Amino acid sequence: MEPSWTEAAQEHAPATPAPAPFVLVQPLRRTAPLIFASPHSGRRYPSELLSQSRVGFLTLRRQEDAYVDELFAGAAAHGAALLSANIARAYVDLNRAPDEIDPDMFEERPLGRHYSSARVQAGLGAIPRVNSDGHPIYRNKLPLADAERRLAQFHRPYHAKLAALIEDTRQRFGCAVLVDCHSMPASARGAHAPDIVLGDRFGAACHPSVTALAEASLRRLGYRVARNAPFAGGHTTQAYGRPNQQVHALQIEISRTLYLDETTLERTKGFERVRADMTRLAEALAEACLHKSLV
Repeated sequence: MEPSWTEAAQEHAPATPAPAPFVLVQPLRRTAPLIFASPHSGRRYPSELLSQSRVGFLTLRRQEDAYVDELFAGAAAHGAALLSANIARAYVDLNRAPDEIDPDMFEERPLGRHYSSARVQAGLGAIPRVNSDGHPIYRNKLPLADAERRLAQFHRPYHAKLAALIEDTRQRFGCAVLVDCHSMPASARGAHAPDIVLGDRFGAACHPSVTALAEASLRRLGYRVARNAPFAGGHTTQAYGRPNQQVHALQIEISRTLYLDETTLERTKGFERVRADMTRLAEALAEACLHKSLV
């Protein structure tokens, strides 16, 4: 039988020590079936990425959901777990399926199955081809072994930990509520320019009560909230959201203009307010779980 492209690449992948693929913050005692995940806030940029890139460091960083892990750090005080990526999104995108690979990026043709989604066609697969402005990241095509190494060192461990957290939470509490945390540039907010977009894949990934409570809580805090437009949820919500199995996944996109200078990527005066409000959101979700008024 013909080997898969990942198996073929793995044969030739150099054995290099990998940094930690994620950071997991847990309270001393889990009291809520809540997991907050931040797959795009990683700030580690390997030297090989920087040396191969045709764009500058700050341009690469604009693909990050900068500081989103910090915005949700207060969730642990309300009994929730927080899983954050360590690695830069420009290096490997943890909110993509591992087979969302653009074969034209590589020196060798991938063998076996790869998934040509709309995101891959736009250059935003598991190994991004373009930056947030749509410009090519790399000077040259990459060795196929690069893709396998990135997936093996970062993508698989992150999702293995996330899947284990979800299952442990479901076993412990009878349900699990995953909040996948992101930020969006001002240019992506759509016609009505919401501050926050909640994505539940039009109800397929999350019980309506979770989305409704999150929306009501955020509106009370003064935010303009939209649902599923322009973001309905990515790979994480699609892969893990199973309401009929008591696993609920909700994506949250926060406008960067609320807390960040999009040019310099420096925190603005709004950062502390947004961080405090995301802690209040976590508290509202935890309270509802505690009183069994959610799902």
